[in-house]
Amino acid sequence: MPENLIFSKQEYQQRVRKTKEMMDKCGMEMLLVMDPANMNYLTGYDGWSFYVHQGVIVSLNMENPFWFGREQDSNGAKLTCWLPDDCIYGYPDKYVQSRYTHTMCWVADLLREKGLDKRSFAVEMDGYWFNARMYMTLSTELPQAKLMDGTNLVNWIRAVKSLAEIEYMRQASQICQSVMQTAVDEIDVGVWEKDVAAKVSAAQIAGTDAFGGSSPAIFPIMPSAERTSTAHLTFDPDRQYQENDVVLLELSGARYHYHAPLARTVYLGDPPEDLRKTADGVVKGLQETLTFIQPGITAEDVEARWRETIAHTGVVKPSRVGYSYGLNYVPDWGEHTISLRPGDKTILKQGMTIHFMPGIWLETYGFECSEPLLVTEGGCEKFIEFPQKLFIKHGR
Repeated sequence: MPENLIFSKQEYQQRVRKTKEMMDKCGMEMLLVMDPANMNYLTGYDGWSFYVHQGVIVSLNMENPFWFGREQDSNGAKLTCWLPDDCIYGYPDKYVQSRYTHTMCWVADLLREKGLDKRSFAVEMDGYWFNARMYMTLSTELPQAKLMDGTNLVNWIRAVKSLAEIEYMRQASQICQSVMQTAVDEIDVGVWEKDVAAKVSAAQIAGTDAFGGSSPAIFPIMPSAERTSTAHLTFDPDRQYQENDVVLLELSGARYHYHAPLARTVYLGDPPEDLRKTADGVVKGLQETLTFIQPGITAEDVEARWRETIAHTGVVKPSRVGYSYGLNYVPDWGEHTISLRPGDKTILKQGMTIHFMPGIWLETYGFECSEPLLVTEGGCEKFIEFPQKLFIKHGR
């Protein structure tokens, strides 16, 4: 076990206990976790090796989970996991991206050796990291096992953050503040978009004088001009900013893969009246909704309040206005649990973290102004203090 764990061994063990309690409640005897964030959450494993099959198996009748991965990555597990070495297993390279065999054949052999091949066995069916061939191979290799859907089981446990997690998110917030300030300062007419993106990426990794950053789960989202009419485009590497450009910025700081995302909008020149009105309406709606968020209300209550606050503006947002976030790896920093939209009846609890993101994307332009939030005992707390407005720049 490494000397300098990111969290205490006791915190990791508590996470495993909560996972087992949820498994038992759902009738699951084993759980295969392959989402890198869930693996990290339960064991501390932190390697960019998720392009090959790797996972953590939690069993109700075993004290500790066990990690498996490519043999050459097993030392990485020993260097980052709280688990004892006898809970770390590496499989031979012949299973890597093979046409002739599959890693799940090896996993099935391991489970047979441990007498775990006839259990109810949950897998993350609707995840990025578990696929149809894995399911088919496990079904064939473990005919007496009962395969179940364990999608997002660990994600929901992650929804309420510990004090230690919140501290890392506060640090990520300090990084994000610096990152966003860098972007706003550097964007100007005639500047290459790629040059600003490079400085943003450098600021994300540099962190602060007190601590460094880590690579966020999402590449800097920095579209300009008509590209701002949609949500997830980024900068054009062969373009310079021009007069009357709208620039959307959705950026994050990250500390040990814990995020603090923030969105703001810059205009180069004199904004048209419709953009000013959209910006004013969104910002006022954001500010009023923040005073409403507190433990005990539901996710859909938050969206309804937002919709009520902007009804007079004519602005319509058909997509959700926020989601839970925190620990994650590529391709996104969301936790895939809470969504601020009609129909989500999740009750907000103290310690949950929400990215309130009422982005508006119209036919020719967009406007974004968001806040990363912590649900507190009596309301909510903004992680970042950064002006909530349309940033207007008239050139240097």
